[in-house]
Amino acid sequence: MSFLIYNAFYLAERVAIGSLEHITPIIIASIFCVSFIKVSRHKFSEKQQIKAIQIFAIIVSSIVITFHIHKLSTGTYNISLDLPLFLCSFLGIVIPLFAYYRKYWMYEILFFWIVAGTFQGVITPDIPLGFPTFDYFRYWTVHLGLLIVMFYFTFVLNMRPTLNSVFKSFLALQVYVVVLIGINYILKANYLYLNKKPDSASLLDYFGDWPYYILVVQIIIIPYFLLIYLPFYLTKK
Repeated sequence: MSFLIYNAFYLAERVAIGSLEHITPIIIASIFCVSFIKVSRHKFSEKQQIKAIQIFAIIVSSIVITFHIHKLSTGTYNISLDLPLFLCSFLGIVIPLFAYYRKYWMYEILFFWIVAGTFQGVITPDIPLGFPTFDYFRYWTVHLGLLIVMFYFTFVLNMRPTLNSVFKSFLALQVYVVVLIGINYILKANYLYLNKKPDSASLLDYFGDWPYYILVVQIIIIPYFLLIYLPFYLTKK
């Protein structure tokens, strides 16, 4: 059965904000995250804690890679749309490297990229075809899985961002954006929504048309990162 016939058979539609398809995976992931962290902190040795998150990161990454292999095998892959260059897909592929090397500078950058970036994806999902399509499971596994990885490193392996981390993460993001501008130009693509807002409802809808929403996002990124950092600052104080 081809990919298109599979989707047509289930009559999958775009996931609506606030629907069961939206809320259910968030609840499941939240329960799993709390349980995973609690068991790891109280039952695992340090070596077991590291091994557990490495395995989990590989699972998240494998889902992303398998999705792309699947699309390639069905002949529906479009390099202008499907390359893993949207932030969460890119992070989903590289997250095992962070789990393996556990470098603090990687944590500083990834913490704000993941918490800030996936939060938008979680509250306003952009999923053209909902349950039970492969893309649906891939989307939630990546977005919620990345958050679980960062929470694990924060509350089990005791890494914490600093004020300097905010600016390091922001500067690294600018480099990523510049690279994607070049790729979008060459491929006539819209990775990171730099040329057009997503079709589904998103926070970008409140920031004006292109290119104004890009400027607004650039202006609010550092305050947004600072807001994410605020609980750590208050806890430290």
